Amino acid sequence: MTTQQTFEVTTRGRGTYEVTAEVERIVRASGLATGLCHVFLHHTSASLLLCENADPTVRHDLETFMSRLVPDGDPRYRHDLEGPDDMPAHVRSVLTGNHLSIPVTKGRCALGTWQGIYLWEHRTQAHRRRLTVTLLG
Repeated sequence: MTTQQTFEVTTRGRGTYEVTAEVERIVRASGLATGLCHVFLHHTSASLLLCENADPTVRHDLETFMSRLVPDGDPRYRHDLEGPDDMPAHVRSVLTGNHLSIPVTKGRCALGTWQGIYLWEHRTQAHRRRLTVTLLG
């Protein structure tokens, strides 16, 4: 069995947006009992995370770390067509990735107890982000 579905997330700007429930809904609706769930983000200035979902300070601390590692407006970056967060958003995306593979067991994503699936928006302005979920099994 192979099936695929796309959905969109509207962000309010930089930050993390949990998409676990939507991915789980797609898995349940597919009827897949055992297999693989692949989530792909169609953008180069946002990324996907499999992250702690019980304490939001974890994601806050990740943002704090990333802002030190890849600051907006760094004069070393030449690519700034869309503003001072343009190139930093691309660097953040490359460092963190745009896809996840999650096992499906008994019709559900086999996530750990404290794991959630997040879209991490790296731009400071709001965007519409497209994700594709592909199920194999």
